[in-house]
Amino acid sequence: MFKRVAIVGATGAVGQDFINILQQRKLPMQDVVMLASARSAGKKITFGGTEHTVQELTDKSFEGVDLALFSAGGSISKTFARIAAAAGAIVVDNSSAFRMDPDVPLVVPEINPQDMTSHKGIIANPNCSTIIMLVPLWPIHQANRIQRVIVSTYQAVSGAGYQAMLDMEQQSRDVLAGKKPEPKVLPHITGFNLFSHNSDIGPDGFNGEETKMVHETRKIFHDPDIQVCPTCVRVPVLRAHSESMNLTLTRPITEQEARDLICRGQGLKIVDDRANNYFPMPIDASGQDDVLVGRIRMDPTVPDNRGLCLFVCGDQLRKGAALNAVQIAEKILEMGLVKA
Repeated sequence: MFKRVAIVGATGAVGQDFINILQQRKLPMQDVVMLASARSAGKKITFGGTEHTVQELTDKSFEGVDLALFSAGGSISKTFARIAAAAGAIVVDNSSAFRMDPDVPLVVPEINPQDMTSHKGIIANPNCSTIIMLVPLWPIHQANRIQRVIVSTYQAVSGAGYQAMLDMEQQSRDVLAGKKPEPKVLPHITGFNLFSHNSDIGPDGFNGEETKMVHETRKIFHDPDIQVCPTCVRVPVLRAHSESMNLTLTRPITEQEARDLICRGQGLKIVDDRANNYFPMPIDASGQDDVLVGRIRMDPTVPDNRGLCLFVCGDQLRKGAALNAVQIAEKILEMGLVKA
């Protein structure tokens, strides 16, 4: 059992999901402390039937804390995660601050929980798009190594935070009313529009989200040679990311073999009703823990039956962020990694 759990960024979109999921899954803990910026300090949050006052995050916030769940952005993590770890907490960080640090495990519990045994106080939560892609790919990759993935993402605006969701709703109202929408959070109109993911474009032409998917996949799979070519796009969806994937495998595979492997995987649900043209949709994935997998079909353009196509949807605030972090916390207890 954890003696004291700190939620850093408790008033944000992912922080709220931390709170909901911790209560739903009944993570064993004695106490919880809600932490946020000075402007959010004093707000009230009910947890386990008890009202808690949000406290301002400072370097003294982690006394007696043995688990700290961070979701307040990379700059906050870079400033406070090592302070929390030095105070004795195991930090599960949801930002990109430590993901590619060779001394920090990057963990999806369904895939590489064993990496946590080497932690030095900080465990990184992968990017939401990476998690939603890799959970369905892992059972296939274990049985028949994936050589190459071409993936296109359809990413909900909630990945940019709660204010982005409100902004898209207002823009949609403006469009329907014949008004010109004015984006306030993301750089382009999100109402009835889509655009390249809003992360910075690198010299190779790939944006930051795409680059994360490449490097994080290799680290989590322990496969530096797997080829990943992503195209990441923001779409006018409030919640849950979708991804279209085209795989090239090492050996031949049949469609039924792929289905059987996915069925044996963890955290997955097949939604693949061809007769009724019913496949994964973000509206169905929203609020769900499982990643929905469908459009399972062979790619006839890849020789020797080594090509496979999938379409998946996952709630990026849950499995893509808060749920994955809480599952890491559960594994910490299961593996006996928490300090007595």
